[in-house]
Amino acid sequence: MNLNKAMIIGNLTRDPEVRNTTTGQIVASFSVATNLVWTDQSGQQQKKVEFHNIIAWRRLAEICSKYLHKGSKVYLEGRLQTTDWTGQDGVKRYKTEIVAENMIMLDNKGGSGNFEGANGGQNYQGGQNSAREEVIEIPEESIDDEEIKVENIPF
Repeated sequence: MNLNKAMIIGNLTRDPEVRNTTTGQIVASFSVATNLVWTDQSGQQQKKVEFHNIIAWRRLAEICSKYLHKGSKVYLEGRLQTTDWTGQDGVKRYKTEIVAENMIMLDNKGGSGNFEGANGGQNYQGGQNSAREEVIEIPEESIDDEEIKVENIPF
């Protein structure tokens, strides 16, 4: 059995960039920052920021480009994909991305990330049969910009 699954909650570092492939497929790319917070041996709180490259396809790409913007807080679920190429200098390079399959907007209600008839925490699933799923609401008091605790995630 194999499993390739990535789940992150973070903030967009830039607006989604949308392109069309030569076959007419819509693809959106953007970056999400996540924070790791821990206390070191001396009792000092430490932080480390990790940046994740995200790729969304088809209907999910359209939704991301329309409703997400720099600073939006999102939950993303997908798979890891690594591509490699040889640069002009002859050095082999690698890039790892998360191919998004599911996205939940976590911006506060009434924020610019919401749209007609929507509540905060809208859930969208990618793929050819992009169907809206049940909304999973994360209570605002459990969303902490400093640290996300496993016991506060409702799934």
